[in-house]
Amino acid sequence: MNVFDTIRTALAVRQFDPRPVPPEVVRQIVDAARLTGSSRNLQPWHFVVIDDPATLHQLGALARTGPYIAQAPLAVVVLIERTEYAISDASRAIQSMVLAAWDAGVASNWVGWIGFGGIDGARPLLGIPDSYDVLAIVPFGYPLTAVGAGKKQRKPQDEVVSYGRFGQPFGQS
Repeated sequence: MNVFDTIRTALAVRQFDPRPVPPEVVRQIVDAARLTGSSRNLQPWHFVVIDDPATLHQLGALARTGPYIAQAPLAVVVLIERTEYAISDASRAIQSMVLAAWDAGVASNWVGWIGFGGIDGARPLLGIPDSYDVLAIVPFGYPLTAVGAGKKQRKPQDEVVSYGRFGQPFGQS
């Protein structure tokens, strides 16, 4: 699949098949994050790969917005250093993971963390040093049921893109 097809067809999935994601696919997913560019090449992130069912269950219980983490066979906890561009840099890395996973047939759904509570519980559970914050948890797995790839509901391009100045039609069809 080319990059545009991956972007066009990727969907957020919240129900996962329990079968494990093969180690070589997990390495590919986290390598996509590691290779993502960052401001001044600071790479202000650390990725904690979780496949232990008990830990996934505990993370799911902590995450108000993502209890389905408990049913995923894999999750990556994305930690950020407290630097100026860490949130945007690590967000780029998360998107790289999501797209690399989808390209391999593995689904995901980004669970936001900062400002959503649960950080205090995750810190001792995962041994997170005080110098890092949890940005997100991204559960990964094969979809439990067939998903309608490419059936996204998106606003038309002319509603979200302007040319030269806000409100000016883009005109590139």
